[in-house]
Amino acid sequence: MKILVLGGTAFLGRHYVEAALERGHQVTLFNRGQTHPELFPDVERIRGDRNSDLGALAGREWDAAFDPSAFVPRQVRALLEALADRLGHYTFVSSISVYPLTQADKSETAPVIELEDPATENVAEHYGGLKALCEQAAGELFPGRALNVRAGLIVGPHDPTNRFTYWPARIARGGEVLAPGRPEARVQFIHARDIGDWALDMAERGGSGTFNTTGPEPPTTMGKVLETCVAVSRSGATLTWVGEQFLVDHEVGPWMEMPLWIPAAAGSLHDAPIQRAVAAGLRFRPLEQAVAETLAWERARAPEPPQVDAGGRVRQPAGMAAERETELLAAWHSR
Repeated sequence: MKILVLGGTAFLGRHYVEAALERGHQVTLFNRGQTHPELFPDVERIRGDRNSDLGALAGREWDAAFDPSAFVPRQVRALLEALADRLGHYTFVSSISVYPLTQADKSETAPVIELEDPATENVAEHYGGLKALCEQAAGELFPGRALNVRAGLIVGPHDPTNRFTYWPARIARGGEVLAPGRPEARVQFIHARDIGDWALDMAERGGSGTFNTTGPEPPTTMGKVLETCVAVSRSGATLTWVGEQFLVDHEVGPWMEMPLWIPAAAGSLHDAPIQRAVAAGLRFRPLEQAVAETLAWERARAPEPPQVDAGGRVRQPAGMAAERETELLAAWHSR
């Protein structure tokens, strides 16, 4: 297939491109050339900003497009209107965040966030609602040809957020580790390459519709993840499970300061049913492999420049500062 990838050199797109090239597909990257321009030297590149330079795609045809970089429906509409009948299939990378956090039902047919102002482009405040509108735009413009991938937390090598990498890296340093909440609490996430492989499978067979795309299957827990990090790193780290109310009382930030952890009262991003995607062929690498690959990449990588979010703000990597962890552990033991 001839595949157009929007971006393709950062994180998820990078894994997708690697999968496509391994299968012998012809890939074209459309991006600004600002993130890892040295990657994929033999792949065709079209330089441009999707917000202003779609004319650079004029006259070209692709069998499929993979889009992990659209955050507002204007971007989806502009791309699909520009390509129209010159594109066969479109994959939009959406998010589990389309569901209200406290909503129990997060199946694909459940209600999604509806914005009071659908014209807003404030991604920082309305990320989930805007992703839902992007899905709607894709379905309207490419009926039967659009795949909406509602991704959960994406993990693995090249992740710029540190939202999962924090745990293998922290536990590999050894010592006493603050483990949040309950070890039996369910957590969901998916390796970027597992998404990439499955999304490519779906594009190859023209699969369309909306799918929750997270994992693993069978389900896992916070305790299992952290214990696996201990085993894989062979660090001898010890886990001290600190109660949820203590963390709330000490204003520990969920998800970003304390990766994977969300207080039960706040809702959950770890309870999306994934049977539909699994039935459509989604598969997961073993947890031990995901942890080992992430840790190996973390140990080998060079320092990265600051990451900027869709709102133009510098992203702060997730994870708890060592001094903060030490203080909290001391307070927990002195109760």
